[in-house]
Amino acid sequence: MLYYKTQDEIELIRESSLLVARTLAEVAKVIRPGITTLELDRVAEEFIRDNGAIPAFLNYNGFPNSLCISVNSQVVHGIPGKTALQDGDICSVDCGVLKNAFYGDSAFTFPVGDVDDKTLNLLRVTRDSLFKGIEQVVPGNRIGDVSAAIQQHAENSGYSVVRELVGHGIGRHLHEKPEVPNYGKRGGGMTLKEGLVIAIEPMINMGVKGVVHEKDGWTVRTADRQPSAHFEHTVAVCKGGADILSSFVFVEEAMKQNTNIVKKL
Repeated sequence: MLYYKTQDEIELIRESSLLVARTLAEVAKVIRPGITTLELDRVAEEFIRDNGAIPAFLNYNGFPNSLCISVNSQVVHGIPGKTALQDGDICSVDCGVLKNAFYGDSAFTFPVGDVDDKTLNLLRVTRDSLFKGIEQVVPGNRIGDVSAAIQQHAENSGYSVVRELVGHGIGRHLHEKPEVPNYGKRGGGMTLKEGLVIAIEPMINMGVKGVVHEKDGWTVRTADRQPSAHFEHTVAVCKGGADILSSFVFVEEAMKQNTNIVKKL
């Protein structure tokens, strides 16, 4: 069943989504070579709770932490742990919160230290793919228009699109209908109507599109162990087009102050 949101409900989702954005900025302030992913998780959980919200991922279907942190060839759903980040890593941080009965969800892939230009380009293209998809969020367009725009930009840039994992509707539930694939055909899928809120999240691989699941039951990794990047925004379908409810502005400001992020996106 599809849930179309009122403007008041969209504003509550925006509040949750902006808290996610600010939480990712707290991660951006401290991420560096030598820090563990579990330390990043603790920073995020404390900030979320201090702002009157609940970490959406913690205990979701048994997931043990507040953030999904995926490093290098890990695509998504990485479990924070004691392993320290290394100079040259890329680190995808996916965050969700529940506040005032509505969820927000966003993700950002960080360069850690001196990341090589080839990998930085993967991050840029993945981020650009997200915004190519968002440009298609217009009433009357279809999910396939969003999916095709993402796929076209990624593949034209020489990368591959993960098939097994998709974006999703969001609202009173973390995952709602419809699914939002990152590949597809223009003109296919359901029609976008005002009040629909979706999380669009390209997962783009440097090598092959195939993925494997780790033994921990959560972590998804590229089949060829080449790097993967992941960016996500929560977006509402509005009369004039897409209303991006989450934000990368706070993250970008924090990254400018973090000297451990040597090269900017």
